[in-house]
Amino acid sequence: MSGAAPEFSRLVPLVRIGAAPFEQEISATEEECATLAHRFGLLSLERLAARVVLERKPGDTILLSAEWEAAFTQECVVSLDPVPGSARERFELRYGPADAEGDDDAEAPAFELLESDAIDIGEAVAQEFSLSLPPFPHLPEAVLEIEEDPAGEGPFAVLERLKNPLDSR
Repeated sequence: MSGAAPEFSRLVPLVRIGAAPFEQEISATEEECATLAHRFGLLSLERLAARVVLERKPGDTILLSAEWEAAFTQECVVSLDPVPGSARERFELRYGPADAEGDDDAEAPAFELLESDAIDIGEAVAQEFSLSLPPFPHLPEAVLEIEEDPAGEGPFAVLERLKNPLDSR
């Protein structure tokens, strides 16, 4: 992003994360839902809400744990009709300085470089939501009809004739 604030920005200053975990519930406003829908290519985003917990961990890292839920509408890839959808997921991210990244454990949460004095929990939720969207939404009754080639020549027959123009088929 070119310096503009994300559509669903909820900054939590690091000073608010003490010895006890910091918890916050967040919900996108109607306007934020509209701009997020545009960003993610949705027909609409009716709801995006999350419960986020931030806690300090050893090694100068902060663990973000969140559970979010959303209701949205996508466009059917076959019929272009609206496809309603919903999702609910959990995720974790680790934040810290570059030298704290070194965990090669495949089970460890993804690492995000901490580049400021705040963590944008709204943008973290928005990004995780976008990753969960169905890539090819379709209505169950939507069927892609493919016309049969009446001559039975297949899709490359025309190209073959162009390659061999003397062929008089």
